[in-house]
Amino acid sequence: MDLELTGRRAVVTGGSRGIGKAIARALAAEGCDVGLVARDAVVTEATAVELADESGRRVVALPADTGADAAVKAMAARALAVLGRVEILVNAAATPNIGAPLREADLEREVNVKVRGYLRCARAFAPGMVELGWGRIINISGLAARHASTVVGSVRNAAVAAMTKNLADELGPSGINVTVVHPGMTRTERTPETLAAMAAARGVSVSDAEAALTAGIAIGRLVTAEEVAAVVTFLASPLSVAITGDAIATGGGARGPIYY
Repeated sequence: MDLELTGRRAVVTGGSRGIGKAIARALAAEGCDVGLVARDAVVTEATAVELADESGRRVVALPADTGADAAVKAMAARALAVLGRVEILVNAAATPNIGAPLREADLEREVNVKVRGYLRCARAFAPGMVELGWGRIINISGLAARHASTVVGSVRNAAVAAMTKNLADELGPSGINVTVVHPGMTRTERTPETLAAMAAARGVSVSDAEAALTAGIAIGRLVTAEEVAAVVTFLASPLSVAITGDAIATGGGARGPIYY
């Protein structure tokens, strides 16, 4: 299937590692030029070089802290200067959960980065998409939006879903689709560290910790970052026009609950 992405220009926040990196790689493989946003300039530059070499596309590093208004404004200006235009925005910059639960004391920081940070980036790039008459904004949230885990985890993810719907209704008449993707526990380069932390907290082996996680997943295993990226890449394409404002779960299926 041709996703009609060749020559499109995309920005991926949180693009130097994990799910964000997998999404950037998939978009570049489909023919997009990509800007990578992350706080660590050295890692972001190295990732940009790696993905450019793999794909033969233009992949540029855009180091920035999406938790700060001025940093996002400067990043967006540089992205537009380097890429010429930005038609696709994937918001994936957030604090990863590596086994320890997020604390309520961290709520303001988490909302600032994952909710307000996503909104900052959307507001920075949406005017250009409106001018073009086409765009895609995909917000990476998480399945904590659908169940109680920690106050912080549930609040920040549910807030991203609410923000997504509001932006979809606002920007839809201008040809811009906005969606939210809810990964569950996803296999990335950090998974061994995460499983080890979970095992230590529960006093069990790493294999038992993973078995407990996968027991609730319909496909019987953790979804990989590349599998999440495949869904996001479709949502970034013109072929996804029928989907906007809605949440897409990419956790491998939760046993039991029915969502409709």
